[in-house]
Amino acid sequence: MAERPRQIFRVEASIRTLAQRFLYLGLVGAAFALMLLGKADVLLVERMRAHVTDAVAPILDFASRPIASAKEMINEVRAMTALKSENERLLQERARLLQWQAVARKLEAENKALKSLLNFKSSAATNFLTARVIADAGGAFAHSIVLNIGKRDGVKNGQAVITGDGLVGRVAVVGNRSTRVLLITDLNSRIPVLVESTRTRAILAGNNADQPKLIHLPPNARVPQGDRIVTSGHAGVFPPGIPIGVVASVGDKGIAVQPFAERNSLEYIRVINYDQEGVLGGLEESEYQQLTVPGQAR
Repeated sequence: MAERPRQIFRVEASIRTLAQRFLYLGLVGAAFALMLLGKADVLLVERMRAHVTDAVAPILDFASRPIASAKEMINEVRAMTALKSENERLLQERARLLQWQAVARKLEAENKALKSLLNFKSSAATNFLTARVIADAGGAFAHSIVLNIGKRDGVKNGQAVITGDGLVGRVAVVGNRSTRVLLITDLNSRIPVLVESTRTRAILAGNNADQPKLIHLPPNARVPQGDRIVTSGHAGVFPPGIPIGVVASVGDKGIAVQPFAERNSLEYIRVINYDQEGVLGGLEESEYQQLTVPGQAR
C-alpha cells in the first residue's frame, strides 16, 4: 500500500517534466510561428499588437501610478529639505542684517551728534554735465580723452570726470566745443587718495599703464589687496569719497590699483562741478595746461 502512492508521485513527476519540456518547445514554436506570421501578414500582426497593447494599457497605467506617486513624494521631500536649508540660511542672514542695522543706526546717531557739536555744514549741491567721448587722444605716452562739450556748456579746468563706476580723471584743456580730459592713468596725474578700510593716505600716480600706483604712503603702512581706493579730499581738488578702484597687487614693484572705470570702455561720462577749485583755482589757463597737458609737464 505504501508503494502505490510512491508510484503515483513518480508518474506525476514524469508527466510534469514532460509538460514543462513540451511547454518550452511550444513557446518556441509559437514565437517562430508569430515571426512567420509577421513576415507573411504585417497588417494582421500590427492589429494584434494594437489590441494587446490596448488590453494591457489599463494594467500598465494602474501599475505606474504608484511609481509616479512615489517619485512625486520623493521630489516633494527633496524640495522640503532644500526649503528648510534655505530657510535656515535666510534666518542667519536676517540675524546678521539686523545686527548691521543696529550698528548703522548707532553710527548714524553718533554722526548726527558729532555734526551738531562741530556745527557741520554739508557741501553745496553739485551739478553735472553728461558728455560723449568723441576721441581717445591717448597712446603709449599719454592717456587722455576728448569730449563733445566745452566752455559754452560751462566746463572749467580741474573739474572731476566720472562714470557710474568711479573717477575717470579731470578736465585738463577746455575749448569752446570740446574738452580734453586727463585720465587717472596718465603719467602726469597725481590724486590724493585714501585706502578705505585703513584710512591710510597716499597719492595715486599714473604711469601710462592700465593700473596706476600708490606712492608717498606712510612708513610701515599696511595696504591689503582688494581694498577700495577713494579720493581723500585733500588739496581741495576733489571731494572725499569718490571711488577710484581696488588694490590689485602689492609687491616689490609697488602697489597697483585697478580702476573701476576702464579706459577702453568709456563712452558716456559726467563732468561734475563740485565748486572746489583748491590749489588749481588761482592758475591761469596757460599755467594749468603746463601742469596737465602731456608733454608740457614741468
